Amino acid sequence: MTTLASLARVPQDVLLELPEGMTTPLGCDAVGMPEEYGRQVRARLPRTGCVYADGARWWWIVPSGSSVSLDWPVPLRYATGARVPAGPSAPRLVHRPEGTAPYTPPIPLYLTVCRITGTVPLWMRTTERTAAASRTTRR
Repeated sequence: MTTLASLARVPQDVLLELPEGMTTPLGCDAVGMPEEYGRQVRARLPRTGCVYADGARWWWIVPSGSSVSLDWPVPLRYATGARVPAGPSAPRLVHRPEGTAPYTPPIPLYLTVCRITGTVPLWMRTTERTAAASRTTRR
């Protein structure tokens, strides 16, 4: 019976709790990445918002809707509402910005992780396809 009960338990998503005093007029989502990428990103960005770690993954708070028109590269995960999958340990805050805004600007974050993962940003892929099609048409 104990085995059946443990099989029925499914890990729940965890809400990343923002530090007291933070304001979220733009709502909150989160972008998760392997810790190795997180350390590289943190060293490259001039402005970083709240960052959480849950063991193997780091989570960056971004404004809601930061997935619109952005194709976050693999192995990143996008978590709407800053609800993240339960990890090996409870998420802990590893960086708190000065001021009351918890956000990391999504475009610099996106460009940085594209560079780290070797991914061409979405709008450049579209531009490259358009330019290639134009060259083919002119021939």
